[in-house]
Amino acid sequence: MSLEQSVWILLFLAIVMANLPFLFTQRLFLLIPLKQEKTIPIYIVEWFVLFFVMGGFAYMIEFTAMGNIAPQEWEFYVVNLFLFMIFAFPGFIYRFNFKMYLDKHQKAARKQAEGQS
Repeated sequence: MSLEQSVWILLFLAIVMANLPFLFTQRLFLLIPLKQEKTIPIYIVEWFVLFFVMGGFAYMIEFTAMGNIAPQEWEFYVVNLFLFMIFAFPGFIYRFNFKMYLDKHQKAARKQAEGQS
């Protein structure tokens, strides 16, 4: 696998993993079924764990593609944290804004349909 392919795969995985906590509200880490929806602290913890898992993937891909790991300072990790946060934005908006909007309008449409019957 070339370095360019590795970068694109890593970018795709980062976008997917950043959004996973917000797309699956009844499962913890896609494996553990929950009886109720996740709370905000659980979303945050799950997101941070996936951030570190993604960092592990990046470390592995860098070592595989280049043969060594480039030393990084704290600024690199802060930028990666905020980039991962930006990648999570679509899932966050879907879960906390758009889904509520859709549910509200579906309830209104059902109520209107029942009123016409």
